[in-house]
Amino acid sequence: MRITVKTGEPGSSAADILAIPVFSPGKEKKGAGPKADRPRLSGALARLDRSLGGVIDRALESGDFRGQADQRLLLYPDAHAGKASIQRLLLVGVGAAEEFDIEGARRLGGAAASESRERKIGRLTILAPRARGLRAEDCAAALAEGAVLGAYRYDRFKKGGRGAAAKKNAAPNTTLLFERAEGLAQLRGRAKEGGLLAESQNVARDLSNAPGNELPPAGLAREARRVARETGLTCRVIRGAELERGGFSALMAVGQGSANPPQLIVLEHRGGRKRNKAGPLCIVGKGITFDSGGISLKPSAGMGDMKHDMSGAAAVVGALRAAALLDLPAHVVGIIAAAENMPSGTAYRPGDIIQSRAGKTIEITNTDAEGRVVLADALDYANEKFSPEAMIDLATLTGAAMIAFGPWATGAMGNDDALIQEIQSAGEEASERMCPMPLLPEHLREMRSPVADLKNAGGREAGVSTAGAFLQQFVGDTPWAHLDIAGTGWTNRRTPYHRQGATGVGVRMLIAWIRARVQQNA
Repeated sequence: MRITVKTGEPGSSAADILAIPVFSPGKEKKGAGPKADRPRLSGALARLDRSLGGVIDRALESGDFRGQADQRLLLYPDAHAGKASIQRLLLVGVGAAEEFDIEGARRLGGAAASESRERKIGRLTILAPRARGLRAEDCAAALAEGAVLGAYRYDRFKKGGRGAAAKKNAAPNTTLLFERAEGLAQLRGRAKEGGLLAESQNVARDLSNAPGNELPPAGLAREARRVARETGLTCRVIRGAELERGGFSALMAVGQGSANPPQLIVLEHRGGRKRNKAGPLCIVGKGITFDSGGISLKPSAGMGDMKHDMSGAAAVVGALRAAALLDLPAHVVGIIAAAENMPSGTAYRPGDIIQSRAGKTIEITNTDAEGRVVLADALDYANEKFSPEAMIDLATLTGAAMIAFGPWATGAMGNDDALIQEIQSAGEEASERMCPMPLLPEHLREMRSPVADLKNAGGREAGVSTAGAFLQQFVGDTPWAHLDIAGTGWTNRRTPYHRQGATGVGVRMLIAWIRARVQQNA
């Protein structure tokens, strides 16, 4: 998507759709009629509406459109009116003016771009709203983020998603129009940043949406290498005999039932002139490119969605891409444990006892609890190889997280309260809610095995926290947080900038976290 930023009155920029934010009115007076308190147009919008035949005023006067958050109404100007350069008007409700914030701007951009993409519109102009407390540059960044996210479609395997048809159905060229704003160069810079960040989230969505036959572990490694070449990241892939020599026994055990062998993928961004003496920031992702459950086979209903069991890995790729393109002055390492969990004559079995890279033995009580097993080796490798300042892992780890939080929040836990608070703050900035969960001594006791150091699955109780307690045994004293994105990594609900499929959750939050760390260490 090409995004430009301009200043001028509404209607000064030619558009197939002009998206107009409409604030909802204040509370209606007691006893007043339904039309007594309706959304009002600014002077500039009122002048534009008169030139277009009064179509907006008629819609507002009818009471059908009240400016409530995420409400939309598409209008067509009077065919005989002026301003022929504007073909359609899209009214987008943004709620009460006093409640409008960065997320509101993001949703406005998403709604406008999504509507335009659905209608195969080539030119979109979004009128930037003015709200107290919202800086114009922050609004520009959020509008750009929302527009790029809202225009996203995963149509690679559709006939219209390839070649000339793909170009015809592409995301609209988008103009962000500010009526009055100082520092146009700064607005353009922030819009560019917002667009790059959203594009990186879309890269993560593409990876998570890709079918398992197109993206086995080697395919995920290939995509990581491609991103590295395009952005200047370094990429190393550990596989085959090198995995065995490196002691990655747990990762290899999970992948041994598949014809597609496991891989460990390492991406590195060396930003800034000086490397932090405390070590890099490490981000570790679960990369199960397809999860059948193994010998502990999943039910067939919904198994097709298990192509996205590598959404944690996708977030790592997206975040490292963004860190490189935004040239963040930080040393960031992304590590992905990639494997395919399949049933076969060579698959690991319930009852097996396997080694881990850290030397701890693991009793396999359920082969479908494979994510924590591959992460055990990845976390140990990150800790030993890089001595990180802090470490975060992201994984679609437990069904318990989906039951506890649904698609509305990510479960967060770890061994460092300050780090959890940092993640919560970064999540609020990105509108990706992070909810703290406890890690109690009882959770670890539940994961002790009578025949090995640990078992890979506990009972039904506290499933989110017992999985976290298992992972904690592989991070040493490094400040660490575990994010269970089982509920947030995939959605069947539509929002202004999400649609069915992968969400790319974590990418924007991680960048906000890295930026906060950079400021903290400055």
